[in-house]
Amino acid sequence: AVAELKLLFELCDAYGFGDWLIFDASVVRGLAYYTGVVFECFDREGELRAICGGGRYDRLLTLYGSPKEIPCVGFGFGDCVIMELLMERGKMPSLPREVDYVITAYNEEMMGPALSVAKQLRKGNKTVDVMPEPAKKVAKAFNYADRCGARRVAFVAPDEWAKKCVRIKDLREQDENKKQVD
Repeated sequence: AVAELKLLFELCDAYGFGDWLIFDASVVRGLAYYTGVVFECFDREGELRAICGGGRYDRLLTLYGSPKEIPCVGFGFGDCVIMELLMERGKMPSLPREVDYVITAYNEEMMGPALSVAKQLRKGNKTVDVMPEPAKKVAKAFNYADRCGARRVAFVAPDEWAKKCVRIKDLREQDENKKQVD
């Protein structure tokens, strides 16, 4: 184990980030499947709890059916710690909620067709959110679309669907029309 650690630190030095590493023999990860070096990553000042942690595991995949041991390294990170760090440092990116389309089904029977419309739009590189429950009332769909930052709402209703159409309302242009569905 000492030789492996020594090699790890030498390789990290050669790659140019050895000065970011600190050896700490007290680090113990709580998962029994680790078979080698374990690690935790912290902010440079060490003010927060670990941002991520992981290690080497050679036998883990045999638990899931692999016929032989496969050497692996993996880690998991805490999104809350990352958010806290970004906010503290004034580095939180502005990510406005923007969606091209919200798809809303008129009733339960229209949920399948609504998902089909969503799939087609996504194939066309559109960002899509599907309302999780049907909305017969247009106001409910508009409210949901507003919360999502959607530009358009596509209504999937029985009458239009029977004609292979969906009704699309552009929320920015106050324009509404019907589009043919393939």
